[in-house]
Amino acid sequence: MIYFRGCVAREKLNNIAEATEKILKKAGIDYKILENETCCGSFLLRTGFAHDAKEVMKNTLKEIREEKIITSCAGCYKTFKKDYKEILGVELDVVHTSQLFNDLIKDGKIEPLFLDKTVTYHDPCHLGRHLEEYNAPREILDNISNLVEMDRNKEKSRCCGAGGGVRAAFPEITENIAEMRIKDAEDVEAEILVTSCPFCILNLKSASKDDKKVLDLSEIIIFK
Repeated sequence: MIYFRGCVAREKLNNIAEATEKILKKAGIDYKILENETCCGSFLLRTGFAHDAKEVMKNTLKEIREEKIITSCAGCYKTFKKDYKEILGVELDVVHTSQLFNDLIKDGKIEPLFLDKTVTYHDPCHLGRHLEEYNAPREILDNISNLVEMDRNKEKSRCCGAGGGVRAAFPEITENIAEMRIKDAEDVEAEILVTSCPFCILNLKSASKDDKKVLDLSEIIIFK
Protein backbone atom coordinates (compact mmCIF):
# COMPACT_ATOMS: atom_id res chain seq x y z
CA MET A 1 0.00 0.00 0.00
CA ILE A 2 1.29 3.44 -0.98
CA TYR A 3 0.49 6.67 0.80
CA PHE A 4 0.65 9.16 -2.08
CA ARG A 5 1.09 12.49 -0.33
CA GLY A 6 0.59 14.77 -3.33
CA CYS A 7 2.50 17.91 -4.24
CA VAL A 8 0.99 20.31 -1.71
CA ALA A 9 1.11 18.03 1.33
CA ARG A 10 4.60 16.92 0.36
CA GLU A 11 6.11 20.32 -0.41
CA LYS A 12 4.08 22.99 1.41
CA LEU A 13 1.81 21.52 4.08
CA ASN A 14 3.88 18.75 5.62
CA ASN A 15 1.65 18.77 8.70
CA ILE A 16 -1.08 17.05 6.67
CA ALA A 17 1.24 14.24 5.59
CA GLU A 18 2.59 13.92 9.14
CA ALA A 19 -0.91 13.74 10.67
CA THR A 20 -1.97 11.17 8.08
CA GLU A 21 1.06 8.98 8.71
CA LYS A 22 0.40 9.17 12.44
CA ILE A 23 -3.12 7.83 11.85
CA LEU A 24 -1.89 5.06 9.55
CA LYS A 25 0.68 3.95 12.12
CA LYS A 26 -1.84 4.12 14.97
CA ALA A 27 -4.16 1.85 12.96
CA GLY A 28 -1.33 -0.60 12.27
CA ILE A 29 -1.51 -0.14 8.51
CA ASP A 30 1.50 -1.38 6.57
CA TYR A 31 2.25 1.31 4.01
CA LYS A 32 5.10 2.99 2.21
CA ILE A 33 5.75 6.41 0.72
CA LEU A 34 7.60 7.08 -2.50
CA GLU A 35 10.83 8.91 -1.69
CA ASN A 36 10.95 10.24 -5.26
CA GLU A 37 7.22 10.82 -5.50
CA THR A 38 6.24 12.57 -8.71
CA CYS A 39 3.05 14.44 -9.63
CA CYS A 40 -0.26 12.71 -10.37
CA GLY A 41 -0.76 15.07 -13.33
CA SER A 42 -3.88 16.80 -12.02
CA PHE A 43 -2.65 20.38 -12.20
CA LEU A 44 -1.40 19.97 -15.77
CA LEU A 45 -4.73 18.46 -16.81
CA ARG A 46 -6.79 21.23 -15.23
CA THR A 47 -4.72 23.96 -16.85
CA GLY A 48 -4.88 22.56 -20.38
CA PHE A 49 -1.50 20.86 -20.74
CA ALA A 50 -3.01 17.55 -21.79
CA HIS A 51 0.06 16.12 -23.56
CA ASP A 52 2.41 16.99 -20.70
CA ALA A 53 -0.09 15.61 -18.20
CA LYS A 54 -0.30 12.31 -20.04
CA GLU A 55 3.49 11.91 -20.00
CA VAL A 56 3.63 12.67 -16.27
CA MET A 57 0.80 10.21 -15.64
CA LYS A 58 2.59 7.47 -17.58
CA ASN A 59 5.72 7.91 -15.47
CA THR A 60 3.81 7.99 -12.20
CA LEU A 61 1.84 4.90 -13.20
CA LYS A 62 5.07 2.88 -13.29
CA GLU A 63 5.46 3.43 -9.53
CA ILE A 64 1.88 2.86 -8.40
CA ARG A 65 0.18 0.48 -10.83
CA GLU A 66 0.27 -2.70 -8.76
CA GLU A 67 -0.41 -1.03 -5.43
CA LYS A 68 -3.37 0.09 -3.37
CA ILE A 69 -3.12 3.88 -3.14
CA ILE A 70 -4.15 6.20 -0.32
CA THR A 71 -4.12 9.93 -1.00
CA SER A 72 -4.79 13.07 1.04
CA CYS A 73 -5.48 15.25 -1.97
CA ALA A 74 -8.92 15.42 -3.57
CA GLY A 75 -7.26 16.37 -6.86
CA CYS A 76 -4.96 13.34 -6.77
CA TYR A 77 -7.89 11.12 -5.84
CA LYS A 78 -10.01 12.31 -8.74
CA THR A 79 -7.09 12.00 -11.16
CA PHE A 80 -6.19 8.47 -10.08
CA LYS A 81 -9.80 7.35 -9.82
CA LYS A 82 -11.20 8.82 -13.01
CA ASP A 83 -8.63 10.43 -15.30
CA TYR A 84 -6.15 7.53 -15.36
CA LYS A 85 -8.99 5.29 -16.45
CA GLU A 86 -10.22 7.69 -19.14
CA ILE A 87 -6.79 8.72 -20.46
CA LEU A 88 -4.55 5.70 -19.85
CA GLY A 89 -7.18 2.97 -19.73
CA VAL A 90 -6.13 1.69 -16.29
CA GLU A 91 -8.30 1.25 -13.23
CA LEU A 92 -6.39 1.97 -10.05
CA ASP A 93 -7.19 0.79 -6.54
CA VAL A 94 -7.33 4.19 -4.83
CA VAL A 95 -9.01 5.50 -1.68
CA HIS A 96 -9.18 9.00 -0.26
CA THR A 97 -8.03 9.48 3.34
CA SER A 98 -11.51 10.62 4.43
CA GLN A 99 -12.93 7.27 3.33
CA LEU A 100 -10.12 5.30 4.95
CA PHE A 101 -10.33 7.22 8.24
CA ASN A 102 -14.07 6.68 8.38
CA ASP A 103 -13.63 2.93 7.92
CA LEU A 104 -10.89 2.82 10.56
CA ILE A 105 -13.15 4.55 13.09
CA LYS A 106 -16.10 2.26 12.30
CA ASP A 107 -13.86 -0.80 12.65
CA GLY A 108 -12.50 0.44 15.99
CA LYS A 109 -8.93 0.61 14.74
CA ILE A 110 -8.62 4.24 15.81
CA GLU A 111 -10.60 5.99 18.54
CA PRO A 112 -10.56 9.76 18.15
CA LEU A 113 -11.20 12.01 21.12
CA PHE A 114 -14.35 14.12 21.02
CA LEU A 115 -13.51 17.74 20.27
CA ASP A 116 -16.04 20.03 21.90
CA LYS A 117 -15.87 22.63 19.14
CA THR A 118 -18.31 23.85 16.53
CA VAL A 119 -16.94 22.59 13.24
CA THR A 120 -18.06 23.03 9.66
CA TYR A 121 -16.96 21.17 6.55
CA HIS A 122 -15.94 22.52 3.14
CA ASP A 123 -16.46 20.13 0.22
CA PRO A 124 -13.50 20.07 -2.19
CA CYS A 125 -14.77 20.16 -5.77
CA HIS A 126 -12.85 17.05 -6.88
CA LEU A 127 -14.03 14.95 -3.96
CA GLY A 128 -17.58 16.24 -3.80
CA ARG A 129 -19.12 17.35 -7.07
CA HIS A 130 -16.76 15.29 -9.23
CA LEU A 131 -16.90 11.99 -7.32
CA GLU A 132 -19.89 12.53 -5.03
CA GLU A 133 -18.10 11.72 -1.79
CA TYR A 134 -19.98 13.83 0.72
CA ASN A 135 -20.71 11.40 3.54
CA ALA A 136 -17.38 10.00 4.77
CA PRO A 137 -15.88 13.24 6.10
CA ARG A 138 -19.21 14.30 7.61
CA GLU A 139 -19.67 11.00 9.40
CA ILE A 140 -16.25 11.46 10.99
CA LEU A 141 -16.88 15.05 12.04
CA ASP A 142 -20.37 14.28 13.30
CA ASN A 143 -18.87 11.64 15.59
CA ILE A 144 -15.94 13.65 16.93
CA SER A 145 -17.20 17.25 17.01
CA ASN A 146 -20.23 19.51 16.90
CA LEU A 147 -20.81 19.61 13.15
CA VAL A 148 -22.78 22.44 11.58
CA GLU A 149 -23.42 22.95 7.87
CA MET A 150 -22.79 26.09 5.90
CA ASP A 151 -25.70 27.21 3.74
CA ARG A 152 -23.78 26.24 0.62
CA ASN A 153 -22.73 22.63 1.08
CA LYS A 154 -22.36 19.32 -0.75
CA GLU A 155 -23.21 19.68 -4.47
CA LYS A 156 -24.03 23.37 -3.89
CA SER A 157 -20.79 24.07 -2.06
CA ARG A 158 -18.84 27.18 -2.92
CA CYS A 159 -15.41 26.44 -4.44
CA CYS A 160 -12.38 27.46 -2.37
CA GLY A 161 -11.27 29.48 -5.40
CA ALA A 162 -7.93 27.84 -6.08
CA GLY A 163 -8.73 25.09 -8.59
CA GLY A 164 -8.17 24.96 -12.32
CA GLY A 165 -5.09 27.18 -12.18
CA VAL A 166 -7.11 30.17 -10.95
CA ARG A 167 -4.84 30.69 -7.93
CA ALA A 168 -1.80 30.97 -10.21
CA ALA A 169 -3.39 33.03 -12.99
CA PHE A 170 -5.91 35.19 -11.13
CA PRO A 171 -4.79 35.59 -7.50
CA GLU A 172 -7.20 38.44 -6.74
CA ILE A 173 -10.22 36.41 -7.87
CA THR A 174 -8.96 33.45 -5.87
CA GLU A 175 -8.54 35.56 -2.75
CA ASN A 176 -12.05 37.03 -3.07
CA ILE A 177 -13.65 33.60 -3.44
CA ALA A 178 -11.69 32.21 -0.47
CA GLU A 179 -12.76 35.17 1.66
CA MET A 180 -16.40 34.48 0.80
CA ARG A 181 -15.96 30.85 1.88
CA ILE A 182 -14.40 31.91 5.17
CA LYS A 183 -17.39 34.20 5.72
CA ASP A 184 -19.73 31.25 5.02
CA ALA A 185 -18.07 29.47 7.95
CA GLU A 186 -18.23 32.55 10.16
CA ASP A 187 -21.94 32.98 9.40
CA VAL A 188 -22.70 29.63 11.07
CA GLU A 189 -20.37 30.52 13.95
CA ALA A 190 -17.97 27.68 13.23
CA GLU A 191 -14.86 27.67 15.36
CA ILE A 192 -12.98 25.45 12.90
CA LEU A 193 -13.31 25.02 9.14
CA VAL A 194 -12.30 21.50 8.06
CA THR A 195 -11.74 20.20 4.56
CA SER A 196 -10.17 17.19 2.83
CA CYS A 197 -7.87 18.74 0.24
CA PRO A 198 -4.45 20.34 0.85
CA PHE A 199 -5.01 22.74 -2.04
CA CYS A 200 -8.23 24.00 -0.43
CA ILE A 201 -6.42 24.26 2.91
CA LEU A 202 -3.64 26.32 1.35
CA ASN A 203 -6.06 28.78 -0.19
CA LEU A 204 -8.50 29.06 2.70
CA LYS A 205 -5.67 29.60 5.19
CA SER A 206 -4.44 32.52 3.11
CA ALA A 207 -7.86 34.19 3.46
CA SER A 208 -8.40 33.42 7.13
CA LYS A 209 -7.55 35.89 9.88
CA ASP A 210 -6.49 32.90 11.97
CA ASP A 211 -5.13 30.07 9.84
CA LYS A 212 -5.15 27.76 12.86
CA LYS A 213 -8.92 27.62 12.43
CA VAL A 214 -8.58 25.97 9.00
CA LEU A 215 -7.64 22.30 9.30
CA ASP A 216 -7.37 19.17 7.21
CA LEU A 217 -9.49 16.24 8.35
CA SER A 218 -6.35 14.37 9.37
CA GLU A 219 -5.35 17.17 11.74
CA ILE A 220 -8.59 17.16 13.71
CA ILE A 221 -8.40 13.43 14.54
CA ILE A 222 -6.83 13.26 18.00
CA PHE A 223 -6.51 9.81 19.57
CA LYS A 224 -7.63 8.56 22.95
